[in-house]
Amino acid sequence: MPHTTVLPFKALLLDMDGTLVNSDAVVERCWREWAVEHGLDPAEALKVVHGRQGYATMAVLLPDRPMEQNHADNKVMLAKETADTDGVVPVGGAPAFMAAIAGVPHALVTSADEKLAQARMGAAALPMPVTRVTAELVGASKPDPEGFLKGAAELGFDPADCIVFEDSGAGIQAGQAAGMRVLGVGPRAAEHGPTAVVADLTQVRVVTEADGSTSLHVTV
Repeated sequence: MPHTTVLPFKALLLDMDGTLVNSDAVVERCWREWAVEHGLDPAEALKVVHGRQGYATMAVLLPDRPMEQNHADNKVMLAKETADTDGVVPVGGAPAFMAAIAGVPHALVTSADEKLAQARMGAAALPMPVTRVTAELVGASKPDPEGFLKGAAELGFDPADCIVFEDSGAGIQAGQAAGMRVLGVGPRAAEHGPTAVVADLTQVRVVTEADGSTSLHVTV
């Protein structure tokens, strides 16, 4: 028997990769190549790439390497990922969900930079949120909460009134550290203890009441 959880909110903060856009094919191609070049097991590398900025992933995988080299490699990685949109598609339910929240306060909070975010949202034919916090606008990568706190501030809402949409452990940790409820999306989310979890966005409805208040109806 399906069960519906109702989560009142005032603003939504949306991760991109794995949450709105399925870019796993590109991520795996690019990071497998990088891992092999650096003598790492690609399967192990892919366990930590999701949710973080590239330089932060590299720091986890190569802890003794100078951070300057990680930032330099990350620039190359971003260029490769931006140029490769083969297999980039919307997550199930994402087009209808984005249409439903057009009039609701929301922001994109992604570890991608602006160029990569534009490329992937465009490839998935999803509308780009006006308010967005991309990689170049923060000083720390997820799981640091900076991006989500900045997104809430940009929209003008308290963290407790925001709901984060995330697929990765690093992203879920960031949302929780920001003092926000987190809706986990997809197969990677459940093990990280989000407020609620869905397979994709077909299980989420946005409901606006007569008094103007909004809530998520999450059916699982």
